[in-house]
Formats: sequence, structure tokens, C-alpha cells
Amino acid sequence: MIRSPLLSELPGIAHGFFTREGGVSDGLYASLNIGLGSADARDKVLENRGRVATALGVAADALALPYQVHSPDVAVVEEAWALGEGPKVDAVVTARVGVAIGVATADCGPILFADASARVVGAAHAGWQGAFKGVIEATVAAMEELGATRDGIVAVLGPTISAAAYEVGPEFVARFVERDPTWERFFAPSPRAGHAMFDLPAFVALRLAEAGVARRGDLGLCTYADEARFFSYRRTTHRREPDYGRLVSAIALR
Repeated sequence: MIRSPLLSELPGIAHGFFTREGGVSDGLYASLNIGLGSADARDKVLENRGRVATALGVAADALALPYQVHSPDVAVVEEAWALGEGPKVDAVVTARVGVAIGVATADCGPILFADASARVVGAAHAGWQGAFKGVIEATVAAMEELGATRDGIVAVLGPTISAAAYEVGPEFVARFVERDPTWERFFAPSPRAGHAMFDLPAFVALRLAEAGVARRGDLGLCTYADEARFFSYRRTTHRREPDYGRLVSAIALR
């Protein structure tokens, strides 16, 4: 797993932006695929999830990942739920020791949050839809309800598809510019006529700043470009492969 320098300096916090390495899956899913929604063997996915939990210092069945639906919704986690019974949300927050919370991604932006003083952590799945709809702001607000402060929160963006690999059509650009004309700056010309390259990491950075998060970081890693370490939905699509693995980014209170 990859650790953020910003989060690593916080006392009482365990975290990891896990790569595709270190698991038991094979083929398209090699090797740390945690996606129950994939066609990977269920027993291998469960073993991989257990390894993630163990690496974060919690019980193998204490990893709480939501059923993600590209929403702005957040759940407060009191204890890990049974597999397949997670809430349909795209962010989770907790103030409980003994449970690791996280999100699954394969190009979208995983954001881990922590307020070490308040002893509150969070994780958000920020694809373009979630970031556009307000999942970042909602995560910060949910952490505040548990005692965190915007000045005290540290937030770090993990491996995410970069602008160099994220081509979008004109209707995509129009949706953003209609919402806020200044958001046109997140698009650069594409080699293909009528298309543009979208800078999701920069857009996430803006939304974090607008949410009042004082300390922000970005690992600066592209899921599409680094096949050895990361799964990528878009890379799989371009290759016409039948399926893809899911990465996990997770955080826990020690």
C-alpha cells in the first residue's frame, strides 16, 4: 500500500491507498482485487479484503466499504456490516476504533480524511459525479457532526485517472460549464475534434478547498498510466476486456 506523508504524520491514524499488488487473485484481477461486484472468485476477494483489514490493524471482518452509487451521500459507521449489506452511499465516516472504513475505485478519486485531534476519519469515492454533486462537502459536514473541524481535517487524494488519460465529450464539458463557467479551466483540448481532456484531480482539489479543508494533499498517481500498480476501468474499456479489478483506499483509528 501507499501511504501519504500528510496522513502518516498524524498520531493514532492508520491508512493506506492500496495498489493491486499483494493479493491472491489472478488473471484480470491480479492480485489484490477487493471488488465483490467483479466476476472474480468470491473467496479470493474475501481473502484480499481480509489482508487489507489486517494491514490496517483491525479484524479481518472489520473493513467497512459501502455499496457505491456515484452519489453525494454519506454514512456514519458504528461497526462493520455483513458483506453485501453496506449502505448505498459514496462516503463513510467514523469515530470508532476497531473498524476500518474505505472506498473502492478503478479511476475515480479516493479521498481519505482525518482529524487526529477530534479522532474522526472519513473516506470518499469522488468520481466526476460525486465531486460534481457534492460528496466532498457532505463528507466534511458528516465529520463535523462527529466533532471534527474544517481547520483540523487533513484530506488526501489517492491514485486517480489523470487529465492525460481522461478524454470526455462535448456534453460532459457543457454540464460543467453550465454549472459554473469558471470550471472550463479543468478542460484542455483533446487530439480528437469536439472532445476535451478533463482534469479530475484538479477539480477534486477545488472542491476540497471550497469545502474549507485547510490541509490537502494529492499523491499525483495515475491509475490509467500505471498498469503494474493500479486497476483502471477506462484502460479495461479501451482494451475491450470483460472485467476489471477494484482498488481500495482505507483508514482507521488506532
